[in-house]
Amino acid sequence: MSTQTNTQNEDTQKFANLIGPTDPSVDREARERLVTARVGLLLKQPFFGNLATRLVLTNADEWCATAATDGRKFYYNSRFIMMLEDEKECEFLFGHEVLHCVYEHIGRRVDNNHEAQLANIAADYCVNGDLVQHKVGRMITTVPCLHNEKYYGWSYEKVYKDLYDNAEKIDMSQLIDQMIDEHLENDQSTSGDAGKDQKDNKDGKDGKGKPKISSEELKEIKDELKEALVNAAKSTEAGKLPAGVKQIIQDITEPQMNWRELLRMNIESTIKNDYSFQRVNRKSWHVDAVMPGMVNDQMIDIVCAIDLSGSIMSEAKDFLGELKGITEQFNNFRIHVFCFDTDVYNPQDYTSDNLDDITEYQLQGGGGTDFECIFKYLKDNQINPERLVVFTDGYPWNTWGDANYCETLWVIHSNDNPTPPFGSWAKYEKNEEK
Repeated sequence: MSTQTNTQNEDTQKFANLIGPTDPSVDREARERLVTARVGLLLKQPFFGNLATRLVLTNADEWCATAATDGRKFYYNSRFIMMLEDEKECEFLFGHEVLHCVYEHIGRRVDNNHEAQLANIAADYCVNGDLVQHKVGRMITTVPCLHNEKYYGWSYEKVYKDLYDNAEKIDMSQLIDQMIDEHLENDQSTSGDAGKDQKDNKDGKDGKGKPKISSEELKEIKDELKEALVNAAKSTEAGKLPAGVKQIIQDITEPQMNWRELLRMNIESTIKNDYSFQRVNRKSWHVDAVMPGMVNDQMIDIVCAIDLSGSIMSEAKDFLGELKGITEQFNNFRIHVFCFDTDVYNPQDYTSDNLDDITEYQLQGGGGTDFECIFKYLKDNQINPERLVVFTDGYPWNTWGDANYCETLWVIHSNDNPTPPFGSWAKYEKNEEK
């Protein structure tokens, strides 16, 4: 890959002259400005304000040209802070550092063995997009920030892959100049001479005093953030949280459910009345009483959309087999199945008369992933299901579709960090016990 480089964002070239001894009077003004910005965030964006407040303001004039964080401290260059237009740009900077912490970008880069510079660029695209969408402060103009509407709603991993796949078209030096903060390194860093610096500096700093984070510290910081995240989320409305943040909080507060169990629960939940005294519970026949039994005759009406954009094609039959196994316990149902990529293909209806045929359903498609085409198709054909089930890799081209159209379940394949902004979801696991 041609984008590999040893050039680090340590001295963001444009602001390298800001690095040097601290001027106490400038630092005082900068801290006052930062404190004011945090108060502003607390009032206007309490989620971000609460998380920003837990970061200890730490002057880093001697090694940092802009700002940085390790999840515990907010490192800043006092001269850079005073160059920002106003407190709104300071609020944006706080939000930027907060989201790097929330999304665990350092750890995710290391876990995926991603090239450091490209990973940092991908992380900034994700963070800045969320901040602009949710109107956190105002995007900084002192530095041309990395921002592209194309990446709205994308996971860090998906943005990285897109950048990697288009590496030959990327001007790395130009993108590096648009990074507004320093990105601290893990002791397992994959970039440049990071490993050498770590060995030469037992205090966890590189040769210029820039802190490095050990794997043990990363884990500790991650654990500390969990409680802070949940508490901060309680202070704001769910609609004002980025989708990625909402998913992280859900993962913390709700145990991940087996996808088969969640699928079963979603289908059964479409039945309004679970029991009726018109049917005798077979288990109660030994007693002289009429007991309530499950109503299996009530109509179950669901739509199943299968994403055929890539690797999930080989697993679609397994998914349809599971769907068949759940629905065949009922007498009255209609399953509307179709494939999609950027359009809808091969719509088919299945009832008790032809349910066995569902496992022979012909898969069609294989292009990109556009969830919006699902909802357009449903609206155009006046299909209003009680439940929409989407089997997908969770990498949409655009948005996730219409959150208000119907109850939606996402069964997500081959994506460790999906961020559906609505509905419920579970991760597809092929080898789990049924």
